[in-house]
Amino acid sequence: MSHTAQWNVRLHLFEDDDGTTKAHVVLDTGTTTLTGHGDAHCNPADTNVPEIGDELAAGRAMQDLAHQLLNTAERDIQGMAASQSRHIAGRTV
Repeated sequence: MSHTAQWNVRLHLFEDDDGTTKAHVVLDTGTTTLTGHGDAHCNPADTNVPEIGDELAAGRAMQDLAHQLLNTAERDIQGMAASQSRHIAGRTV
């Protein structure tokens, strides 16, 4: 069984007034949209390197999105198992 799909991902990075880098990663599957969120804060004692904040915030947003996808898949698997258990020998119970 062959299956091909294309999902679009958009990553938005921005810094708020207190210097926190924020990331929102939006996954659009064509039938649903999920959004992951991530933050990065610069330690006041450290040199401010915006690229590092971007990397941390983006990585955390993608990690959040990955957890959401895994949780969704787990619920779908459980739903399939429950549906299959109601069908015994081709009969709906």
